[in-house]
Amino acid sequence: MRVVALVPGGIGDQILFFPTLDDLKRYYPNAQLDVVVEPRSKAAYRVSKSVNDILTFDYKDRNSLADWGNLVGTIRDREYDVAIAVGSSWLVGLMLWLTGIPTRIGYQGKGASFLTKTVPLKPAQYAATVYHELLQPFGINTPTPELAVNVPKPDIDWANNEQKRLGINDTGYVLIHGGSSWKSQPKALDTVYPVENWQEIIEDFRQKQPDLPVVVIQGPDDEQFVRSLRDSSLDIKVTSPDNIGKLTAMIAGANLMLTTDSAPLHLSVAVQTYTIALFGSTEPARLLPNSDKFLGIKSPTGKVADITPKTVLEKVWGG
Repeated sequence: MRVVALVPGGIGDQILFFPTLDDLKRYYPNAQLDVVVEPRSKAAYRVSKSVNDILTFDYKDRNSLADWGNLVGTIRDREYDVAIAVGSSWLVGLMLWLTGIPTRIGYQGKGASFLTKTVPLKPAQYAATVYHELLQPFGINTPTPELAVNVPKPDIDWANNEQKRLGINDTGYVLIHGGSSWKSQPKALDTVYPVENWQEIIEDFRQKQPDLPVVVIQGPDDEQFVRSLRDSSLDIKVTSPDNIGKLTAMIAGANLMLTTDSAPLHLSVAVQTYTIALFGSTEPARLLPNSDKFLGIKSPTGKVADITPKTVLEKVWGG
């Protein structure tokens, strides 16, 4: 069986879709699973254990008829048996109908008339469960599996060496992701937690746990964020993983992860690191599974900047 899944969205959306792909592979071990994702999200599949091939298409771009036609041609040439549409765009539904794929699965709503099998869209659930329900037409009605990733060994080796370089391989560490890298661009403005708040949190760690290193993730867009932390004379260590596998391996080694709504949040869930996540207007239950290991703090105003450091620290030391 050849299956193609069309999965718009950022890296975090792809990681939340991993349990659906993994379960499909578990029930159909000989199936070939391909995905069509936005170019910015292809990097997520470095840590996927179930996908064969990754095609790219910018769903949000102003695509011409020729662009859509090229996608139809590419998909048609691969002679898929099943297509899964994760979004609810009528254009995607039409495009899948034009490919001639015999079984086309998606959500009820816009574009559903072009599909052969649909499931109700229940967006208030944990996002991974929303995706997983697309497997119901396959007869798969089991609970959603936990997020899981497969980190390449060279990335694990890099992280081990990085921990030695930072002098943290024996002590453990607190990991902070507070920059803009590894975030979807639409989210970036709404998920920035002020530098001065992070400074207060880090200072509290230094006072209460002086022997526990605080490591800050610096992505390609985070130079100013990290410079601001260092300018305040805080005792921090900085790591700069240049791919998602190295990032995942560093998260896996942490005692605690503090992050805003971003791809590293879902990676932290996947590797079962204790996580405290800061949310603006998003309900934590939509992006966090029900577990004592993962705690979401929602802003009282809908803006993540309005979560006080005191509130975060109460959760750290009390919970």
